[in-house]
Amino acid sequence: QAQLVESGGGLVQPGGSLRLSCAASGFGLGYLAIGWFRQAPEKEREGVASISTNTGQTYYAESVKGRFTISRDNAKNTVYLQMNNLKPEDTAIYYCATRLPHGTGWLDSDTYTRWGQGTQVTVSS
Repeated sequence: QAQLVESGGGLVQPGGSLRLSCAASGFGLGYLAIGWFRQAPEKEREGVASISTNTGQTYYAESVKGRFTISRDNAKNTVYLQMNNLKPEDTAIYYCATRLPHGTGWLDSDTYTRWGQGTQVTVSS
């Protein structure tokens, strides 16, 4: 069964770091673009970062530039989101998703077709 599974979420203090993982099973990530999205309570889902795996091009939301880094390990069929200097406003459920690596809208959730179940990130003192 093809699926994406996120892990690595948790509770962290402001200024701390977490690394989220998105592991694919049942299919390969090597030809797809992968995005990380988040949704806080009573807010719309927003794109955080994406990586086009055929070019390596990365895209980031302005709110996380310089703090978050998306990367991939094709051998492990896994994509990561390294989150540093976390802020309370980063608190949300984080999801990874895949799409074909063509076109535009790299941080637009409507362009992604397969989603994981999400992992909770809470930034609080």
